[in-house]
Amino acid sequence: MEIYETEEEQVEALKRWWKANGTAIIAGVVVAIAIVLSWKYWANHKADLTTEGANLYVDLLSDQKEGKTDSALKIAERLAQQYETTPYAEYSALFQAKIKVENKDYDAAKVFLNKLVASSGGEINHIARIRLIRLLLATEEYDSGLQLIAEVDPTQAESFEGIYEELTGDLYVALDRRGEARTAYQNAVRKGRKTPLMQLKINDLTIPEIIEATE
Repeated sequence: MEIYETEEEQVEALKRWWKANGTAIIAGVVVAIAIVLSWKYWANHKADLTTEGANLYVDLLSDQKEGKTDSALKIAERLAQQYETTPYAEYSALFQAKIKVENKDYDAAKVFLNKLVASSGGEINHIARIRLIRLLLATEEYDSGLQLIAEVDPTQAESFEGIYEELTGDLYVALDRRGEARTAYQNAVRKGRKTPLMQLKINDLTIPEIIEATE
């Protein structure tokens, strides 16, 4: 450690130190300020986009309720193109898939839903996956539906497990795999899908076997 005897020596030492390190310090401060300002700009920009997206989505729902489907679709397309970093782009994709199904354009609906399954996470992913599985069931693509269910991580799908089990049962029924269908339906009940319809599905599989056993 250097010890300076006079104030003048301390000043000279400080000058030498600043000459050697001042440029780097100034550059570091400038970079730090730029990072902070950039982050604030991005955060504000993202917040603005989310607010605008929310307002547009409200308009979409309003147009849908009033039967203005073409106008609602235009809003959905705008959300997908200009607000893709917000959740409302995903909501708009679900809406577009719904309209495609209503128009019996199943291939186009599958495109929207497949994209969501591949790119989204959380609840939106499960909603899109479930709708796609139901669509595959309707178009008799049963094995593809089972594959989509097999890809689900059970640890990330707790609140949807009952629905997946019910859909598994529906797909097995379509494939005439009755024993596996009944097991899936029973699992669905254990996972919370204890409804009159579920019981009816189980009965439809069980009663014919009881009748056959008594004949």
